[in-house]
Amino acid sequence: MKTSVVKIDPKRPDKEAILSAARSVREGALVAFPTETVYGIAANYLDKKAIEALYKVKKRPKTKPFTIHISDIDMIKSLGCSMTKEGLMLIKRFWPGPLTVILKSEDGETLGFRMPANRIAMELIKSAGVPIAAPSANLTGNKAPRNVGEVLQDLDGRVALVIDGGDTEIGIESTVVDLTVNPPKVLREGAIKKEEIYKVISNL
Repeated sequence: MKTSVVKIDPKRPDKEAILSAARSVREGALVAFPTETVYGIAANYLDKKAIEALYKVKKRPKTKPFTIHISDIDMIKSLGCSMTKEGLMLIKRFWPGPLTVILKSEDGETLGFRMPANRIAMELIKSAGVPIAAPSANLTGNKAPRNVGEVLQDLDGRVALVIDGGDTEIGIESTVVDLTVNPPKVLREGAIKKEEIYKVISNL
């Protein structure tokens, strides 16, 4: 597979370029793209073959699920999940942004959700019109990439397209909060400090 690279201005994203990348994702291709934290690999969460390909490319065990990137809260509802009181407080404070929340669906499945604060990422998700599974754009165990050069070190020839939106702003992965337990628990401290999370939910 030949990996294409398209440069998009993060402040003024080219609409046609975004639509083309979104179409590729919707049709099952893997597309690396920038978020405010690190670069991710976008795959159509509703496409089983795309998700299988994502696991293979990442060299990731299938016991470890992918975070679902969304552009609006309705996507959470469409996947059978509802937000908790603590979750509502956290997303009001930190979304769009580097926060991943884990919820339980109606059928008992645990799903992680994030709404990125990057214009290219948001436009890509909106244009695709589907929930997007998006782990960091590196092989499992390697450092998460902050720019296109670092993405290509691991993924050149493994993904269809890389969107070059320049260096990411934060460079640290999102903070992950498990809302399926009471009280909520920080599973991974990332761009948002653990103390900030607990400070918000302690106000309940």
